Amino acid sequence: MILQNAFLGSLVADSVSMPVHWYYDVSALDADYGDIAQYRAPHNPHPDSILWRSSYEPINPRADILHGQQKYWGMRGIHYHQNLKAGDNTLNLQLAAELYLHILREGDFRAENWLKRYVEVMLTPEWHDDTYAEEYHRAFFSNYASGKKLLSCGVPDYHIGSLSLVPALLAGLEAIGRTEQAEMLEDVCSLVRSTHNHPYSLSAGQDLARTLLHLKKGHEIRESLTNLSLNGISVRQLQKFEAMEDRVVVGEKLSTACYLPESLLASCHFVWKYHDDFSNAVFSNALVGGDNCHRGVIVGSVVAAQMGIPPVLLEGLGVMNKLSDVIDAFAP
Repeated sequence: MILQNAFLGSLVADSVSMPVHWYYDVSALDADYGDIAQYRAPHNPHPDSILWRSSYEPINPRADILHGQQKYWGMRGIHYHQNLKAGDNTLNLQLAAELYLHILREGDFRAENWLKRYVEVMLTPEWHDDTYAEEYHRAFFSNYASGKKLLSCGVPDYHIGSLSLVPALLAGLEAIGRTEQAEMLEDVCSLVRSTHNHPYSLSAGQDLARTLLHLKKGHEIRESLTNLSLNGISVRQLQKFEAMEDRVVVGEKLSTACYLPESLLASCHFVWKYHDDFSNAVFSNALVGGDNCHRGVIVGSVVAAQMGIPPVLLEGLGVMNKLSDVIDAFAP
C-alpha cells in the first residue's frame, strides 16, 4: 500500500491547497480563508489572480482545452479554480487520477499511449471544469494542433507542476505488479519528458520517485532524505529551517513560487519538519500560499507513504468516488 498511499496523499494535499492556490499575499490568504483545517471551496475574488492579464485562444479545435472557460481570462479577481467544490482536485491532479485509471485499464504504461488519453480527455467538453490550464498544457496543445507528433509536443518547462503525475504513475505501476525499480524510474523519466522536457524537471522527477521507492522498502523519511543525495537538498539546511516559522522559510528564505529546483527544497521543508504528521504537513504547506498545490504533490505523497492518511481526509476527497473500488482491488 505504500505507493497507493503516496498517490492518495498527493490528491489530498492538492485539494487542501486548492482554494488558496497561488495566493502570494498571505495576509489576504488569512483574511479570505483563515486557518485552514479542512477542505474548503474557493471563492471570488482572488486578490493575486493574474488571469486579468492572461489570454488563450486555441488555434483550432485540436487546441480547445478550456471549453469556454477562456471567457474569464482577462477579468480581474477570478479564482483559478472558481468552479471546483470543497474536496475537488485541480486539473493536474484530475489528470493524475486519470493516469492511474489508464494504467489499470491498460495493464501497462507507455508514454505515447498515455498522451493519446491525455489528448482525448482534455478535448472532451466538461471532462474538467477548471478555469485555469497551466502554460505547459497550452503549449502542448498548440503544438498538437499545429500537427506535431504527440511525443514532440512537450516543452522545456521547469515548474514543480511537472511532478504532479509521478505518484500516480508509481502507484499504477505498483498496482499492476510492474515494480522493478530501474523500469519504474525510466517510466517516470518518459512521463515527465513528454510534457516538461527540462533537466530540472527530469531531475526532480527522479528524486521524488527515488524517495518514494526508498520509503516503499521500509526506510523512514528523514533517513531517506539524509542518504539519497537528492539534488539541491541539504539536510543541514532542513534542520536549520525546522526551528523557523513556515512562512519565514517558505516566503522569505525560499520562494513560494513554482520554479524548480527551489520549489523542491521548499517542499522538502514540510516533508522534513512534519515527517510524522500528515495533516500538519499538508495544511502547513497550504497556508504559506504560492504554488502550494504542486508542492503538495511532494509533501502529501512522501508523508503519506510513511504515515498513511487520516480517514476523514479520504472521506472528503471527491475523486474517491472514482478510485475507492479500484485502489482496494489492486492494492498488494
